[in-house]
Amino acid sequence: MAERPSMQDPRTQYPAPPFARQRQQMPGVAGEMKPRPDHGEDSYVGSGKLAGRKALITGGDSGIGRAAAIAFAREGADVAISYLPEEEADAREVIELIEAAGHKAVALPGDIQEEAWCRKLVETTVEELGGLDILVINAGRQQYRNDISELSTEDFDRTMKTNLYAMHWIAQAAVPHMPAGASVITTASIQAYQPSDILLDYATTKAGIVAYTKALAKQLIEKGIRANVVAPGPVWTVLQPSGGQPDEKVENFGKDSDFGRPGQPVELAPVYVLLASQDGSFINGEVYGLTGGKGVA
Repeated sequence: MAERPSMQDPRTQYPAPPFARQRQQMPGVAGEMKPRPDHGEDSYVGSGKLAGRKALITGGDSGIGRAAAIAFAREGADVAISYLPEEEADAREVIELIEAAGHKAVALPGDIQEEAWCRKLVETTVEELGGLDILVINAGRQQYRNDISELSTEDFDRTMKTNLYAMHWIAQAAVPHMPAGASVITTASIQAYQPSDILLDYATTKAGIVAYTKALAKQLIEKGIRANVVAPGPVWTVLQPSGGQPDEKVENFGKDSDFGRPGQPVELAPVYVLLASQDGSFINGEVYGLTGGKGVA
């Protein structure tokens, strides 16, 4: 595993736009992106912060979920990842990385738009890992539409089910299995605070995730369980070239951040580790913005 220099200029630490045109069909494959995202495959080094823990991560095949899965395994956790069947190639790589870290990996292919599957994936995780004490609800659907007239009821429904309904179904199924000291982490977005005109449905769901998690945190702390939100800005994931953004925006993705580049998934992983671990024992109902300097207010 390569060692990173102890100090680097964050503006030039990772690739900056312009990027090549690279349209993919949804849901896309991370391995076909140019440049390929850094999820921590060769760079994340753990220190035992999650030793003995049992985690479920939705959308764990690529992007932020993949980075969290790699980090959790290298911090000592067994990890189950859910993903769409079409994402099997990416998911297989993550399973191998978790196992290479010496921990149990559980693959859960299925569509979280289906309530029955959301509940089943939780039950399978508990059976296979022998429990559940970290839940990362991260999977999301993002498909841009230039005008409100183009946003069909089917589009709107699929985004709501993937980003909001699934969050509720999975959390509802998981909480009864989670002991005091456990942690729930959801993934929102800067879109909850600074919505783009072409992401009406996506931005709406991300604002909903923030509100839902803050309310849930008030309930769960009575059980000794913490719940928090991570709200990223532009992060270089396969969500973008597979319909999440127009081609011209993908080519210049992240250019407007303070760094002049998008974030890489691995740069978010330490925050997920913090919120999952006992290091975050006094953090509850908070929103952690990782926006490249744009803030979440």
